[in-house]
Amino acid sequence: MTTRTWTIREVLDWTTQDFAGRGIESPRLDAELLVAKALGTDRVGLYLDLNRPLVDQERSAIRPLVERRREREPVAYILGHRDFYGRRFKVTPDVLIPRPDTETLIEHALDCIPEDATCRVLDVGTGSGAIAVTIAAERPLALVTATDISDAALKIASANAEELEVASRIRFERANLLSGAEQFDVIVSNPPYIAESEMMTLQAEIREHEPVIALEAGEDGLDVVRALLAAAEPVTASGAQMLIEIGAKQSVSVVDFAAQHTAWQPVAVYPDLNRIERVVHLRRI
Repeated sequence: MTTRTWTIREVLDWTTQDFAGRGIESPRLDAELLVAKALGTDRVGLYLDLNRPLVDQERSAIRPLVERRREREPVAYILGHRDFYGRRFKVTPDVLIPRPDTETLIEHALDCIPEDATCRVLDVGTGSGAIAVTIAAERPLALVTATDISDAALKIASANAEELEVASRIRFERANLLSGAEQFDVIVSNPPYIAESEMMTLQAEIREHEPVIALEAGEDGLDVVRALLAAAEPVTASGAQMLIEIGAKQSVSVVDFAAQHTAWQPVAVYPDLNRIERVVHLRRI
């Protein structure tokens, strides 16, 4: 009895169809990324060699990666990395996967941080370190502090800072929200902002695999944001700026709370590429 020979093309086509039948959002892309990882190449390499038959060892390397994706494990966790703002970041299930939405926060934060002067920046809830590392890389004179309540997340963030050669300019600290009594000029954060009632509506990739502590934030999803606004007052002076990533339809609540209950006044609300209000920009009065 002979065993069927599979080419790269056939494996990609079969895997794509299987993923699509399971409701996975980007079946072809996911298939390409996973097969490329198993074969030690990239997507271009696959297409240069589509008709090459696979040996048993190669098929054996592909199979467990496909099985993990079938269980709705995010591709970023299977690959062990995610690209963000032109850089590659290590990710594990201990940290939230960086998303393009957060690049909106980066763009507007960089507008607030001078290129030719020192600026004390705090990244609250750093996770993988994507925000802190990107700011340190894009603004070499910035003095960056990054906090997180998770020791495991801080370990990943520190590794990313080392890999991207900015570790000497970022201080990582374990803290719930803020760090000590140091004064900061700019505070940035992608905090948890999912309401409890919305957790079960999230994709299985998010709900079952990403850290709940980085997602859920109370009845309306704004518990952490409100705590951050209050906690940030003692470590900022007049003119300091804060940029917070938020969920859809949360901007009015955040702006109203800041204006009525804190010393933070709204500057602007910025949409992401999908035109969803994604970042609230505030200034300390």
